[in-house]
Amino acid sequence: MGLARSLTLVWPGLPWLWLRGSVGGLVLALAFAVLLDMAIVTTWIWSELVGLQVSIGIWTAAIAVWIVATASAASSFPAPISGEPDAAVDTLFVKARDAYLAHDWLTAETRLKAALALAPTDGEAQLLLATLLRRVGRTAEAKRALEQLSRSDSGAAWQAAIARELVLLEHSGRDEQPEQQPRDAVIPMASGGSAEASTEKAA
Repeated sequence: MGLARSLTLVWPGLPWLWLRGSVGGLVLALAFAVLLDMAIVTTWIWSELVGLQVSIGIWTAAIAVWIVATASAASSFPAPISGEPDAAVDTLFVKARDAYLAHDWLTAETRLKAALALAPTDGEAQLLLATLLRRVGRTAEAKRALEQLSRSDSGAAWQAAIARELVLLEHSGRDEQPEQQPRDAVIPMASGGSAEASTEKAA
């Protein structure tokens, strides 16, 4: 356990809040802060207004919370985020991609979901899973996955691919076969009369 990580044990809830962004850790850290503030205020600021027994009771509660929370955090300290999960995710993704290229949809989906369980913000895995769902005809799931990815930070690098997948999904909804379209086909962004002329020619 590194020194910096060990120092988070000083404050109840901080190990889970700082290292994992846990809401429970935030609640515990704030509750302890309020309790400690009350103990300090009743001891040195409002000592005339609050009886000694009340002040001792608040200090006892604060110390008890600190001991219980610290012991609990030490026994189940969040594991460090190392490079090993990344290696596991990369391995799963490569196997999923190979299964996808071999049209082994079940294996590809299983491995992609396993990779996303380890790295839920992996945009590339999310995109491949959405593409797989489109290919097997689960268009509603694919659309939800793509829309969720497009709104997330992990989807920022994949906006062009997401837009292309959404277009393919739209074609798929019209009983077309999107896989027959060129992979890097560019959809012209015509406007005005040009767009109308293009529509008439397509019709």
